[in-house]
Amino acid sequence: MNVIFMEPVYKDYIWGGNRLKEEMGKNAPYEKTAESWEISSNENGVCVIKNEEYKGKNLNDLFNDEKIKESIFGKKCNSLKTFPILIKLIDAKDKLSVQVHPDDECAKKIGFPNGKNEMWYVVSCGKDAQIIGGLKEKVTKEQLKEIIENDEIKKYLNYINIKQGDSIYIPANTVHAILQDILVCEIQQNSDITYRIYDWDRKDKNGKSRALHKKEAIEVIDPKKAPIIVHENKEEMCQKVVECDFFYVEKIDCKDCYKDTSNIDTFYTITVIEGEGILETSSNKYQIKKGESCLIPATLGEYKIEGKIKFLKAYVV
Repeated sequence: MNVIFMEPVYKDYIWGGNRLKEEMGKNAPYEKTAESWEISSNENGVCVIKNEEYKGKNLNDLFNDEKIKESIFGKKCNSLKTFPILIKLIDAKDKLSVQVHPDDECAKKIGFPNGKNEMWYVVSCGKDAQIIGGLKEKVTKEQLKEIIENDEIKKYLNYINIKQGDSIYIPANTVHAILQDILVCEIQQNSDITYRIYDWDRKDKNGKSRALHKKEAIEVIDPKKAPIIVHENKEEMCQKVVECDFFYVEKIDCKDCYKDTSNIDTFYTITVIEGEGILETSSNKYQIKKGESCLIPATLGEYKIEGKIKFLKAYVV
């Protein structure tokens, strides 16, 4: 069993910039790139395997192959119909829309398999960087409906200061937005359902406003929900930054050597956010560097990563 690397899927949304090329080494085809979908089986962007015996197949091909599914993705994925998470790098040169994602219950009511809980790790950001997370005043659902319908949501948005190294968990049903001058790694449930509430009155390159989804947003917003922020602990090599029902995320700050063993119950994903190193298994060595991601199969066995390198390790439990 080998480590699995994939070709990213790039998105050129209007708020993107050039940090994915300049800071993360991406070979994106666009002048401005908003997102790099690093590990994805979502129908709106499926990653293709680029190494070893599965080269040319996509992530869905592997996940749907019962002969190899458990050996790659682990026992906990046996009952799942789709690969459970999606990993992105996001360059917000400009601010994203104010938006909300449904939870599993709401998503299933409209025919989707699951909703979207997500987390952001701040790879880099400007000095005064902020996000929007939740509402700054307590309102009822009835009041919220009136606020959104009357385009008054701007008055109620909760702005939160952030810095490099912060991890931010955004529960489903939470009003949120990444604002300008921020580069994040996003780890989320495998979903692409987004309801825009407000888009800063901007126009696209054709002079048109992007669609809003006020009715759908009103249905799913929980006005009491807010982000959970974990600040970076620079003293720990391994820091668990998100632990929820949908995924776990650890930040590994390796100064020399990190040793680990795969888990027969689940896969691991690795996304490098700083530095470079050598990932070594019993049979192979791989050079990995900032901006790259890979998947550690459940039956890989022992492996180690050597070098001065910082990465996010994600998995399901």
